[in-house]
Amino acid sequence: MHLAYSGALILLCAHLVSGTAPKGPWDAFNLAPTSKTVYPTAIHSTAGSVKDSDLLVGNKGRATLSANNSWIALDFGVEVGGLISMNLQTAASSTTASISLSFTESPTFIRPTASDDSSFPSENTTYDGVLRVSSSSGHWVQPSATLRGGFRYLTIVSNSNSAVTIFNISCAISFMPHVEDMRAYSGYFFAEDPGFHDKDFLTKVWYSGAYTIQTNTVPLATGRKVPFAPAGSWANNGVLGVAGPIIVDGAKRDRAVWPGDMGIAVPAQFVSTFDLLPTRNALSTMFAAINPKTGALPESGPPLSQQGSDTYHAWTLIGAYNYYLYSGDTPWLQNVWSNYTKAVAFLEGKVDNTGLMDVTGLRDWARLGGGGYNAEGNAILYKVLTTATELSTYVNQTTLSSAWARNATALKQKFNDVFWLPSAQMYRDNATTTMCPQDANAFAVLYNLTTSKDQANMVSEGLTRNWNALGSVPPELPDTISPFISGFEVQAHFEAGNDARAFDLMKRTWGYMLYTNLSVQSTLLEGFTANGSLAYRYYRGYNNDPAYTSHSHGWSAGPTSALTFYVLGLTVTSPKGATWAVKPHIDGGIPSAEGGFGTGLGWFGVNWTLAPGGLGRELQLEIDTPVGTSGVVTVPGSFGEGDIAVVVDGVKSILQGGKRDIALGGGKHAVTIAE
Repeated sequence: MHLAYSGALILLCAHLVSGTAPKGPWDAFNLAPTSKTVYPTAIHSTAGSVKDSDLLVGNKGRATLSANNSWIALDFGVEVGGLISMNLQTAASSTTASISLSFTESPTFIRPTASDDSSFPSENTTYDGVLRVSSSSGHWVQPSATLRGGFRYLTIVSNSNSAVTIFNISCAISFMPHVEDMRAYSGYFFAEDPGFHDKDFLTKVWYSGAYTIQTNTVPLATGRKVPFAPAGSWANNGVLGVAGPIIVDGAKRDRAVWPGDMGIAVPAQFVSTFDLLPTRNALSTMFAAINPKTGALPESGPPLSQQGSDTYHAWTLIGAYNYYLYSGDTPWLQNVWSNYTKAVAFLEGKVDNTGLMDVTGLRDWARLGGGGYNAEGNAILYKVLTTATELSTYVNQTTLSSAWARNATALKQKFNDVFWLPSAQMYRDNATTTMCPQDANAFAVLYNLTTSKDQANMVSEGLTRNWNALGSVPPELPDTISPFISGFEVQAHFEAGNDARAFDLMKRTWGYMLYTNLSVQSTLLEGFTANGSLAYRYYRGYNNDPAYTSHSHGWSAGPTSALTFYVLGLTVTSPKGATWAVKPHIDGGIPSAEGGFGTGLGWFGVNWTLAPGGLGRELQLEIDTPVGTSGVVTVPGSFGEGDIAVVVDGVKSILQGGKRDIALGGGKHAVTIAE
């Protein structure tokens, strides 16, 4: 798949891309392929008259299918996506080879008669069907419109009794079209957990999230066709926005821009690859589609272009803040500013004399309810207002910033007045229910809508009442586990200071996704049922079709940014990291962690070790940030409230009177903090 880029685009890429992370043992967990052309790594299974199938592994030789309905299921080892090519040879040169190809992410749906579903959900699980190939001997290349965006297993089926020999079977990777070396990450993370059955779980899940985002970064004209392809087929030739490459929700489907999904995916992208150009293009697509009269933004990008979601409208605005914080791309912010302010005004216009937003655009992440004076929608609006307050200062709109700050303060008070349910010690979904949803409560803690540390702890504890062995079952979408909302819940537990609880939830939900033999075991599931089946949303829009569930969905990559921002403790607090913070969360049962990321200013890295000290624990940190920046190191909360002994670059001091912050300039520093 050939793509041409203009000189201006190349300059923009250079502006956004940072350097490469240091090499180390963490590289063994990087799932990205070493080449844009990949070959099968194993034979999953065969049936019928098949000879020498093992020679197809690693392109070592030729295999032959000698009878009708004989087939070979090839395993590419991890999630891949793109266009298949192969050589075909029939017994007689005049004979036409007749074969079919079926694709699947999960081994559950390896079958000669159908792929897993991507065009449309159907209870029979066979909507997509197979790709039929009729070709004379020679080299065959899959037509571009039939690109398969995400799969691990490829089944090749003979449709005749004439022998056909196949060889040189490969997949030309279509995702990350603008990056030649997909393994050249700008960030990394590494930690071992001696208390878990797989000590490398945390590192694995970080890299799994990073690779998931890469598989969701696609060429412009490879979106799912709308109207959908007819039954028995699929088509991925829709135009996805104003420019490519572009970030979409999933590798297999929906292959469209979804701003809510980006609320998790983009922070993961930032800490791993710093590949922000696709995010820029996705956000530009959403702002370009604004309703010029009302200021409403669409729920999703083209070709789907769904409308009518107040929350996903809000996520575009939050996404604009995240993109600018990570990139410092002032020309882009100035270009979209007029539409940005119109879009904020659209949401504020829904705040009536109750002081709350009346949610009328009901489409959302699939939760039930959500309309009217809803806690989730108002929590997201609060995040819009607080980020808008900060964002406006970067374009010197101080009057607007002050107004948005006042509105945020007023909303926080109303939110607590109306939604706090003392009997549950949690926030309720609306003013007339006792149901306390996962999403609104996670957002309340994460976005600082709680009014005290004690209240945040109450909510954190209350959220665990939704848990089963595989994670949180949200009351707002029963019999479901949503890695999307659970990603925010993980962060909320860290924010509340409950590190062990955050680790526990990651192990339940992401541990299940990585290790279950139902999954693709590389990238991350869109969701699953409360008992772990693939029939995610079986009663909520997916027509009881477990083959439709995506196995590579960026909204499930929450641990990737959480491990960097909380466990490592490294965040940027102003654009590109001109200011930064280091606040490690050390109470998850691990003895050390290291990692970092790059921005346009340079490298930001942290390495910490927790060791026994003279009278208690001792936290030893090595910090490396760009010269010219400045930051703050914060003592972990579990070190208590008394005086704290610290050593900074060999100089001893005591933090007294409740002081917990250590100010540092950019550069390399060694810091020791003792209980």
